[in-house]
Amino acid sequence: MRVLIDTSFAERGPSGTAVYVTELVRALRERGEVEVIAAPERRRPRPGRAGRRANPLRSAANALLDAIWVRWTLPRAARRAGADLLHHPLPAYSPSASCAQVVTVHDVAFERLPGDFNPAWRRYARRSHRRALRRADAVVCVSQATARDAVELLGAREEIVVVAPHGPGQSLPTVPTVSRPADAEHYFLYLGDAEPRKGVSALLEAYAAYYAEAGEPAALVLAGSSAELASAAQTGVRAEHAPEAARVAELLAGARALVHPSRHEGFGLTLLEAMAAGTPVLAVRNPAVEEVCAGAALVVEPDGLASALARATNEPALLDELALRGRERARAFSWDRCAALHERAYTLALDD
Repeated sequence: MRVLIDTSFAERGPSGTAVYVTELVRALRERGEVEVIAAPERRRPRPGRAGRRANPLRSAANALLDAIWVRWTLPRAARRAGADLLHHPLPAYSPSASCAQVVTVHDVAFERLPGDFNPAWRRYARRSHRRALRRADAVVCVSQATARDAVELLGAREEIVVVAPHGPGQSLPTVPTVSRPADAEHYFLYLGDAEPRKGVSALLEAYAAYYAEAGEPAALVLAGSSAELASAAQTGVRAEHAPEAARVAELLAGARALVHPSRHEGFGLTLLEAMAAGTPVLAVRNPAVEEVCAGAALVVEPDGLASALARATNEPALLDELALRGRERARAFSWDRCAALHERAYTLALDD
């Protein structure tokens, strides 16, 4: 079986999709059950965050370039490679492709939280996602929660959906275990972007309430593109811009806990990275978070973040327990298993 995977997402800067593509391709090649062909690198500018209100014109330009890539460039590459199957790591469909097609759905946030997205982009995403899922020969979903959304909200056929959870995030170097005493030198960590659904504004409000009440409050580190919010934030908030993998490992090792305020997730790759590293996790409740963490995190309602920060400061035994449970939970996930489930989806697509 020859499978052409659109690997261009791995060339567009750090993201969950880039980690997924990189680790999936590596695991598939190590298994050796399918011949993986990498699509040619997409020559296009790095896109903005899809659907963000800040720059709708850039989103529209990216959508046009995506259409050219999907309609002509990918099918041509598949024909030249003699591919049996074309895998789109995000929902897309190439009408001119002569082979079977598989799409991956990571989340359906634009349907669950429509107010967080530009209306024009949301309409485009709804049409393009539904078209892709209804025409695809198989659909990969990263969690049971996302599979339900794909079927209920996007019209995917349940019989062609394969749930393939991610492995434990990107490959991070090993960092010696760091003790987490209850003092102000350690910090809470948020790792990710400032997309509205991620809840960074709510985290900053919760942190302000926590900081005002705590005797010796720990700092809050915003790492990744969310770091741009730190300069305007209150006392105690620090920025960590564009950390590489080695720095991410250090940040996780030194954190009192990872704080994940997102109101909607399709999977929660950052949560799994933290748990695999032995970093306690505090997270806002949503279906995917509960599915992935399965009792290994302190999961709270959106208005419970400040209290969770206080508990993490005052209850070191709780953090120790969360670290142990998190490591154990992370062992249930692997990129090899993820690749095996993708192979099942590829076989299903070719048999469809």
